Amino acid sequence: MAEHDLTSRLLSPRSSDQPHTVLTVHDGEDSEPSDRPPSNQQYSIQTRIPYHNHNHNGINNENGHVSCQNPYEFLGSVGFSVPAPSTVDPFRNGTPFISGVYEMIKIVLCLPIALARLVLFGACLAVGYIATRIALEGWKDKQYPMPKWRSRIMWVTRVCARFILFSFGYQWIRRKGKPAPREIAPIVVSNHVSYIEPIFYFYELFPTIVASESHDSMPFVGTIIRAMQVIYVNRFSPASRKNAVNEIKRRASCDKFPRVLLFPEGTTTNGKVLISFQLGAFIPGHPIQPIIVRYPHLHFDQSWGLVSLAKLMFRMFTQFHNFMEVEYLPIIMPPDHQKQNAVHFAERTGQAMASALNVVQTSHSYGDLMLLMKAAQLQKEKPWSYMVEMARNESLYHISSLEAVDFLDKFLSMNPDNSGCVKRHDFLRVLQLKKACTLSEEIFGFLDVEKNGSITFKQFLFGSAHVMKQPPFRQACELAFAECDVGGDNYCSKEELADILRQAIPDLNEDEVDGLFTLFDADNDGRISVDDFLCCLRKNPLLIALFSPRLLHRDFVKI
Repeated sequence: MAEHDLTSRLLSPRSSDQPHTVLTVHDGEDSEPSDRPPSNQQYSIQTRIPYHNHNHNGINNENGHVSCQNPYEFLGSVGFSVPAPSTVDPFRNGTPFISGVYEMIKIVLCLPIALARLVLFGACLAVGYIATRIALEGWKDKQYPMPKWRSRIMWVTRVCARFILFSFGYQWIRRKGKPAPREIAPIVVSNHVSYIEPIFYFYELFPTIVASESHDSMPFVGTIIRAMQVIYVNRFSPASRKNAVNEIKRRASCDKFPRVLLFPEGTTTNGKVLISFQLGAFIPGHPIQPIIVRYPHLHFDQSWGLVSLAKLMFRMFTQFHNFMEVEYLPIIMPPDHQKQNAVHFAERTGQAMASALNVVQTSHSYGDLMLLMKAAQLQKEKPWSYMVEMARNESLYHISSLEAVDFLDKFLSMNPDNSGCVKRHDFLRVLQLKKACTLSEEIFGFLDVEKNGSITFKQFLFGSAHVMKQPPFRQACELAFAECDVGGDNYCSKEELADILRQAIPDLNEDEVDGLFTLFDADNDGRISVDDFLCCLRKNPLLIALFSPRLLHRDFVKI
């Protein structure tokens, strides 16, 4: 992307005889950090662009495509690029269904064995639960290390965990290497493929784990992980993540606590790749021992994927034997000035684990799993095509996973075809944009980077995020509302909105005005507040182009 001086022209005038206007925006102290330029000084963006209407039709080029201008140049945008779609699905189970004569015969033969295994599983879970309740009885100060006599009682539960692994078909587990002493490597990290690894590590290491808050309410499991002095974290709360990092550091610094175990991928994968690492294990700056887990198989993929827990357990119960390999890798020491090098520390650890597993590490994250599950729940033809490698998107555009899911909801309402593409008329229908309008063509053409008449979710998300990332975006939204608030009562009526919109699309009819007004009026109270207005543009940032003629036709100063 070309760099612009803050006072240079962002758009070239069409001709010298047309009037010119100036938009001046000064960033205030209330701006979000992501909207600020590198310095703390106020900035001024001056664009000299002639005002033009968007009521004429687009001009076709030699290939028959509509030649569109960039409708977001007034924000400083010079377009965006979309990385090629990834062909890797890190969450897909290789054998989601029972297939083949061998598997059918094996399952039939193993049914009596499965019943015995189920009884063993239930008995071990019950005994372990009772032992855990006894170990926790009367223990109030859970912020301190568990007393030794309570830890000895927990050995009963740990032995039960090994029998549970046996019931799942893991009669023996191949190990390579040894766990480092806790005082040398107080933090261990592992790849995460199935629910089997936590059971194994509970038996093998009895570590403190970091888990989602939702695990606490799980029957039996919640009680057992509380005995591991679990560190709860809400992955969507920055404050919760910060507290978790502080707690990891506190416990890793005290030799009386057990070592801390984290799954830095944040979710399970199919074991064929590593996905991006969260930084919680690496920020504290303690030596880390990576551990890798493999599940060699020919007929039954033991990874979780989108397979239901009941189905996965049934498949495990009906196998003669399930293979599992655990390898303890050499300790990785943190670099100097760890707080500034947590990303580098995570990269080194990821590279070591990927090399040992002989796989690649992708930019997918838990956010991609959320997108995949959303598309799968709505029974889309190719749900994996909606993944966008969220770690890269978060880094480039600061779009959270929850925001990405909201954008996917919007995109899916546009009725994508079986290939995951949306046509222009469906895109314009959902955004309430006039079909026979050059501005609408320009907005769609901005996203249609391949110029093939359709857009993918990745193009829709990256394009929307690109617009929001432009430094003047937030100020432009606030100024647009100020223009709509003609009466100065901090509300925008339908008539006031219509007057502004018709400066961009003069032939907008009443039904089209009603559609756009409904889109902005989030609480359906018949008027648009500033919160309604800004919320709508946050969810539909592409609509800021509707206000560009008004913004460019007058001078604004934002202190």
